[in-house]
Amino acid sequence: MKCKKQRYAFFATIFALGFSVTCLSTASAAGFAVTKKIAIPGQGGWDYLIVDEAARRLYVSHGTQVEVLDVDSGAIVGKIGNTPGVHGIAIAPELGRGFVSNGQSSTVTIFDLKTLKTIGEVAVGKKPDAIIYDSATSRVFAFNGDSSSATAIQASDGKVAGTVDLGGGPEYAVADGSGYVYNNLEDASVVLKINARTLKVEQRWPTAPCASPSSMAMDRANRRLFIGCRSKVMAVMSADTGKVITTLAIGDHVDATAFDPSSRLVFNSNGEGTITVIHEDAPDKYSVVENVKTLPKAKTMALDPKTHQLFLSTAEARQFEILVVGN
Repeated sequence: MKCKKQRYAFFATIFALGFSVTCLSTASAAGFAVTKKIAIPGQGGWDYLIVDEAARRLYVSHGTQVEVLDVDSGAIVGKIGNTPGVHGIAIAPELGRGFVSNGQSSTVTIFDLKTLKTIGEVAVGKKPDAIIYDSATSRVFAFNGDSSSATAIQASDGKVAGTVDLGGGPEYAVADGSGYVYNNLEDASVVLKINARTLKVEQRWPTAPCASPSSMAMDRANRRLFIGCRSKVMAVMSADTGKVITTLAIGDHVDATAFDPSSRLVFNSNGEGTITVIHEDAPDKYSVVENVKTLPKAKTMALDPKTHQLFLSTAEARQFEILVVGN
């Protein structure tokens, strides 16, 4: 990567003195800001978003349906209807299937990724919220807020593989790609390590001094969990030992965390109307880069790994919209 031209003279002087310099990438050095707003018709609340990087689609929960947008143009290309109280969306690209958690009906809707047509519906626990796909086991995990459980669904045929008793109220989760799923319990300030094959909780790790963990992302290569907490900190935890390595200050009412492996940036979207950007200097060393201004209630977020842009749902003057954040 190249350093900015105006800095060449400075770097030449440093090199002459025998020092080495590592240039920062544009993504890690430049500031982020809202670059675009995409208005979406209709009323209703919202929760999670997810980007299908390969298909260039953005799935957005909205009221009783899922809006589907072209990631690059922002155009609405379709919708998945009849998803009452929709919270989250998970995708299994290799199977051509998507999954939607319906909080009001306590079901998961299965849909075709190409046609967006509904394939089937699966009964799960009470008020499913977060939902993720684990590629290692080809299972979808729906985390049931009012049942303190997770329902595991075979993505290939939609059959329930089993239920995991979590022992507390689940929030967000991540899969490590090797057969383990990690989930945070907001009411207990605990992270669970779940064996995705046996459907057993193998570890229960406290997140202190982080309290009320509500979001999560993962650096799979370095086995680090990034946990956004309502106590206004992000905790960095070892995915192998459960040790809290460090905590960093973030904004108020975090509800989503994302990690970009190429820039090594961690993003925390906060309901107060900010995104706290943190750089992974090393697996055990982190620094806050900036706090980006967004809009109040823009607390859920999705990252597009290809363009490094972020997408956040919010409403402005009763107009539901997607904020596009880039640099």
